Amino acid sequence: MFYREAGDYKKTYAEDNQTFPLKLDRYGYYVILAVAFGIVPLVINDYWASAVLIPFLIWSIAALGLNILVGYCGQLSLGTGGFMAVGAYSSYKLMTSFPDLNIFFIVLISGVITAAVGVVFGLPSLRIKGFYLAVATLAAQFFLVWLFNKVEWFYNYSASGQISAPTRTVAGFEVTGATASPEAKYLFCLVLAVLLAWFARNLTRGRIGRSWMAIRDMDIAAEIIGVNPLKTKLMAFAVSSFLIGVSGSLFFAVYLGAVEVGEAFGIQKSFLVLFMIIIGGLGSILGSFIGAAFLVLMPVLLKNIMVGQLGFPIDIAAHFELLIIGFLIMLTLVLEPHGIAQLWRVTKQKLRLWPFPH
Repeated sequence: MFYREAGDYKKTYAEDNQTFPLKLDRYGYYVILAVAFGIVPLVINDYWASAVLIPFLIWSIAALGLNILVGYCGQLSLGTGGFMAVGAYSSYKLMTSFPDLNIFFIVLISGVITAAVGVVFGLPSLRIKGFYLAVATLAAQFFLVWLFNKVEWFYNYSASGQISAPTRTVAGFEVTGATASPEAKYLFCLVLAVLLAWFARNLTRGRIGRSWMAIRDMDIAAEIIGVNPLKTKLMAFAVSSFLIGVSGSLFFAVYLGAVEVGEAFGIQKSFLVLFMIIIGGLGSILGSFIGAAFLVLMPVLLKNIMVGQLGFPIDIAAHFELLIIGFLIMLTLVLEPHGIAQLWRVTKQKLRLWPFPH
């Protein structure tokens, strides 16, 4: 077969420890980036941008953030929607208070603000874990949504309670506002997704990532060998909340343009992101992107088939869509509890050894 290690020699430890040790993997990664940056912006249209590509990139960042907390550090969280709301409202206040501040920095600062909030709500993880921690983060979800609903300062005393993103540009191209082009919004989200995935990948492969995984596997043993549980858990909450805050900022400013907190960042968003990392694979950077692709692309595909091809009414198609997605989720978990990313790893390993038995 074509997927082989023969002739792919490693001369240094750095080469052996790189993210893609096989040349074929590296070339495939470069091809994907070349297509994403060089070809997709030339053929993209409003439908593909708004229905598929931009939601996929934004939810991938959110799944990446939750995967760091749940998959790598083992701290179960159900407050993703609330932390996305913190990122969205932080970016709105920054955009209205500092009109000259670049949108790129607004998104990153919104992530930093969300990281600070995440650390505060991560403090209970020092005393509780498992189901009880999930309940504590669920309380954070409801509290944050209530806060943004009731405190008028967050939405600048608007009578409707809705926030709208002003027009902002990057390198002269509008990326927010009604007149922003789909290719500009797509490229802006793509750059952030690639940078944050690179950041997360390097973080999880280093000392901090190993500390997270030690806490996840057995926190008492990790503390015995010198891992500080206070610092490690709060670092996981901070990094996770930073990425989720960035995704919330993009979800509001670039994707929707105007949101109301109860509808846009309700509890269903928290479960949606949790399902993404379960399906894609816990403790996997690739799994975050696979899970986001699964739960973004599958509803679009089913809707096009049932409504466009089979002629189902929209309301009936929506119910069937939920049933089919639920069945596919259960099927995926039964066949491979560690997610689609694990299936991909096993497939690659079999290809490397074929035709010999595994």
